[in-house]
Amino acid sequence: MQRFDGRVALVTGGAHGIGRATAARLASEGASVAIADLDTEAAQKTADELTSADQIMALPCDVTDRESVDAAMAAVVERFGGLDVLVNNVGINGGPQFEDMDEAEWYRQLDPTLYGAVRCIKAALPMLLAARDGASVVSIGSVNGIAAFGNEAYSAAKAGLVNLTENLALRYGRHGVRFNLVAPATIHTRHWHQQFRDDPELLEMLGDLYPLGRIGQPEDIAAAVAYLASDDAAWVTGTVLRVDGGILAGAPSFLAAMRGHAERRNGR
Repeated sequence: MQRFDGRVALVTGGAHGIGRATAARLASEGASVAIADLDTEAAQKTADELTSADQIMALPCDVTDRESVDAAMAAVVERFGGLDVLVNNVGINGGPQFEDMDEAEWYRQLDPTLYGAVRCIKAALPMLLAARDGASVVSIGSVNGIAAFGNEAYSAAKAGLVNLTENLALRYGRHGVRFNLVAPATIHTRHWHQQFRDDPELLEMLGDLYPLGRIGQPEDIAAAVAYLASDDAAWVTGTVLRVDGGILAGAPSFLAAMRGHAERRNGR
C-alpha cells in the first residue's frame, strides 16, 4: 500500500518546477492529483505525462481571484469526491530595489504569494475538515522568510506564510487538519535557469556556497512535501522544514574566510 492511496491532493502552481515535481511524487505514491495553474496548457501537458487519466486532472486556477479558486476546489470535489491534501506553491518575486518599490509592486508580490495561499486554504477548509482520515496543508515557503536574502516583498510574504502556518496549526489541529511549511533555498527551476542562461557557470558557483555543494532540485522539495503530507508525519504540525542544502547553517566560503583569518592572525 502506498502512502496516498485513496487520498486527493491539489497542487497550485503545479505545471512547472517544484509544483510539477510535487504532483508527480504524490501521484507516484497513489494520490489522485489536481494540477492547478494559470498556465493551463502546461498543466494539461504535465497531467498527460504523469499518470493515467483517472488519477490526475489539470484545471485553471488564478490564486489572486477568489472565484477562480472556488471554481478549482469545486472541480476537484466533483471529479474526486473530496480533498485531503492542499499544497500551496505559488510565489512571485523579483522587481526593483526596496527604495524603488512602490505599493503596486508590493501588492503584485504579496497577493499571490501570501494572500493566494490564504484564499486557497479558506476555500479548501470545508473539504479538509471533512476528510475522513485527517488532512494536511503544506505551503512552500523559502529561506527568504527566515533570514535576510534580499527581495524584501517576496521575503515578507514568505515570512507571513510561516506565521500563518503556525497559527492555523494551532487553530485546526484538534479538528484533524495539519499545517506545515517547507522552506527551500535555491532550487534549479525555470526562474534560475532563465536568470543564468547566458552564464551557466554562475549557477554552479552558486552551488559552491552550500554546505552540500550543490543547489537543490525540485524533487528535493517534492520529497519533503510528500513526507509532511503523509501519515509518516501524523504528529507533525506547525513546523518549518528547512530543505536548504545547509545554507542557513552557514556558508562554506564564510567558514573558509574565518579559518584563513585565524591562520593569518596566528602567523601560519
